[in-house]
Amino acid sequence: MSPAERRARPARVALALVVLAGAAPAGAAPVDDERLLAAEDEAGAWLSYGRGYAQRRFSPLGEIDRDNVARLRPAWIAQTGIPGTFQATPLVADGTMYLSIPGGHVAALDAATGAERWRYLHPEPTRKTCCGRSNRGVALGYGKVFVATPDAQLVALARDTGEVVWKTPLAGDDTALGAAMAPLVAAGKVFVGVTGAGYAAGMISSGTLLDGVEQQHRGTRGGRGYLVALDAESGVETWRWYSIPETGWEGDFVAETPGGTPLPRDLAAERAAAPGHRDAWSGGGASVWTTPAYDPELGLLYVGTGNAAPQFDGAARPGDNLYASSVVAIDVGDGSTRWHFQQVPHDLWGYDVASPVALFSWDGPNGRRRALGQAGKTGWLYILDRRSGELLVRSDPFVPQRNLFAPLGTEGVVIAPGPAGGASWSPIAVDAGRGLAFVAGIHMPMRYRRRPAATPGEADTFSARPAHGEATHGTLTAIELATGAVRWQVTTPDPLVGGTLATAGGLVFTGEGRGLLRAFHSDSGEALWEFRCGAGVNAPPVSYEAGGRQHIAVAAGGHQLFGYPLGDAVIAFTLPE
Repeated sequence: MSPAERRARPARVALALVVLAGAAPAGAAPVDDERLLAAEDEAGAWLSYGRGYAQRRFSPLGEIDRDNVARLRPAWIAQTGIPGTFQATPLVADGTMYLSIPGGHVAALDAATGAERWRYLHPEPTRKTCCGRSNRGVALGYGKVFVATPDAQLVALARDTGEVVWKTPLAGDDTALGAAMAPLVAAGKVFVGVTGAGYAAGMISSGTLLDGVEQQHRGTRGGRGYLVALDAESGVETWRWYSIPETGWEGDFVAETPGGTPLPRDLAAERAAAPGHRDAWSGGGASVWTTPAYDPELGLLYVGTGNAAPQFDGAARPGDNLYASSVVAIDVGDGSTRWHFQQVPHDLWGYDVASPVALFSWDGPNGRRRALGQAGKTGWLYILDRRSGELLVRSDPFVPQRNLFAPLGTEGVVIAPGPAGGASWSPIAVDAGRGLAFVAGIHMPMRYRRRPAATPGEADTFSARPAHGEATHGTLTAIELATGAVRWQVTTPDPLVGGTLATAGGLVFTGEGRGLLRAFHSDSGEALWEFRCGAGVNAPPVSYEAGGRQHIAVAAGGHQLFGYPLGDAVIAFTLPE
């Protein structure tokens, strides 16, 4: 046990002594539209998934800085008692931390001490769901805490007590669809998407990213992804946006990606086959995995979509397969599509748009523009015009690329990035003052292969398995927003899955699968501090103020899919008095 770990032990004992004494704070301020719109100006709070609607994950708190971060130590450690893949972003408002726990459970903790104030336990699902028990966080607004559950329900809880106000099913009992994203609260509504549309029906899927994935298409298709808007007061659905449109999902049969990279497509054969697959859209996949960004002035939500279904078998879905593997701008009022940017038309490699979009201003040759950035599984950061979806910059690669977009043949081909990315669901952080985006990356080459059916009339089998003898690692990369150039990059022993936090103290925080939380110099990438948390740190850190002091907090519960050690802890750090 390290000296740092020994120093953390008293915090666990103290927690046990104060849990029973926890009580809801008196006089908590409302989290209403006015406060949510100004969330980025409220330095000591973390009111939504990305701290504000722009999803930049930048904290203006600077008490913890490059000169003193080496003295950072645990303020408290809270154990939930529910170990598992722990991806949640904690929210903090008026001295209380609100946290989702694997399984769709929610806890409210004293942000200064870790004492539990209330807990909601979600019932075990009564049906099979697609995507495990992980959950990426809650949303706050209008006196409620909102959580999306693995069995595809949206639950509204009273902010002060945790009692259920309402529950709304997001999918029927006849599907395997689930929900994992932290919802978004805006304009009197709650927005949430469903997951598992890429695997819902007609495919056999086995294994994890550690031992590979194998799928067989059997004539039926996947589900159909969507984002729903619910009235925050009643839970009644006000509109539903489907990520696969009923008409036009074939697109323009394009020969290359928007960045100009050729795709291995036989467009003549696809066009000829399309009439025989007119209803392929109805099971076309395209889950909605991550929390949208929101531009209130433009009235637009920006959301990333999952891969088309079936995942690797493009013969069953001729065309571009809109709006799979895309960034899409959606009208917040009625759910109509304003524009889309499809990163990989007719995706065969599992390159869904998983990492959340972040909003910022971009200075180009013709002046300043409203822009967004999204770290792709392809290994590029895409910077787009927020109004039109125009590609402004495609960054230098932030992970190694090899045989990108190669055809899936019977001999097998090693491709990097593989289906994990690039960047997986991990959110980026943007330090607009420094003009940098910080991306947590994955280098995990996979061998893709198509195995022809043994019997005529049966389906081919597709697999993506770890490429033996190929090294894997993670990358933490600082990318210049203006040009897309890599400013600096740090290589980590294991792929990075969790996300980044940037602060006004000139620091970047990120966690690693073997249990380290680390702080880096934001201008150079120099490692300045680390703490071993006892389980994989595969959640995004946050920063907030409690008791007049800046804290850094993170969930440490590992990640089953990547084989990272599981746990059940939330740890908050601060400087010694």
